[in-house]
Amino acid sequence: MIFNYLRVSTIVQNTERQLLNIHCDREYVDKASGKDMNRQNFKLMMDNLRAGDLVNVHSLDRVGRNTADILELVKQIKAKGCSIKFHKENLSFDGTQADLYSDLMLTILAAFSQFERNIILERQREGIAIAKEKGKYKGRKAKLDSGQLESMKIDFKEGMEKTKIAEKYGVTRSYVYQLVKEASV
Repeated sequence: MIFNYLRVSTIVQNTERQLLNIHCDREYVDKASGKDMNRQNFKLMMDNLRAGDLVNVHSLDRVGRNTADILELVKQIKAKGCSIKFHKENLSFDGTQADLYSDLMLTILAAFSQFERNIILERQREGIAIAKEKGKYKGRKAKLDSGQLESMKIDFKEGMEKTKIAEKYGVTRSYVYQLVKEASV
């Protein structure tokens, strides 16, 4: 089978420019960050791969922004007896043959992808710092008002299960701990 994997970082972005006119039997689309491999449709695709299948990807940065993750992905696909093709970079990998030059190019281009992600994050931090200096950056809007925070602290002190507190206020467990810790400082 031929699988096409498409990814964009946010739900408002679209995949229209990826894998134009590339035939496939199944298409998997994720609207999630490429910073880690914990993406629903990506996992589903990996679980459905069988020997002889081909995975088409528009470019390296669509599967990941971390060199180690990209190299591991290609390794896993090859180990399953499948092939993967990165169309923009014109790189193909399969489990039947070793191509030292393609492996080298994959490592170099994956490193550039990771570097590009780090540059984006650095620029973002710089922009936030400048906006803070000008008083234009207020940070994220608080998820809970002061009354809800006080109620959460009471629930926390009374020993309510942290999962229940998180569900009650629509936050994660780690956020419960973070807010209660910050409030007690």
